[in-house]
Amino acid sequence: MDYEKKGAQVVYRNVQQDKSAMTEMLTVCKGRRDVPVIVDADKVTIGYGGS
Repeated sequence: MDYEKKGAQVVYRNVQQDKSAMTEMLTVCKGRRDVPVIVDADKVTIGYGGS
């Protein structure tokens, strides 16, 4: 799904360059290190396969 095309606010965070973004990602993903991570309200989608 292309969230921007649907008018949703999208925030891109580079977890390799931003330590706080990495910490937040690991918290949301329960330690998984897969990208992309999409957080939509309470729904978290991890990786390109959407697991």
